[in-house]
Amino acid sequence: MKNNSAVRKECGKRGRKPGRKTSTEKIDIKAKLERSRQSARECRARKKLRYQYLEELVADREKAVVALRAELERYILWSRQLNEHVSTPNTDQFLKEIGIIKEE
Repeated sequence: MKNNSAVRKECGKRGRKPGRKTSTEKIDIKAKLERSRQSARECRARKKLRYQYLEELVADREKAVVALRAELERYILWSRQLNEHVSTPNTDQFLKEIGIIKEE
């Protein structure tokens, strides 16, 4: 039995000690960290571009909404004028636009 415990002690002293890194492992860890940092930079850049694109898209849609509301208000006004049998040059223009009155 004493012989087995002596062998175990000798085996425990061989090899690397835990917690110590070799120079190649340190280089690998540094390279991995640099790749990770680069990947994070690229991710942030993609995210920034995505948000810029979405902000531009929202701005364009908001402009379209404003234009459609103005057009709707114009149609409502013309509808009221038609219901009241009031004819103005704008009403005639509207009727031409929608095809009720044909231009000569």
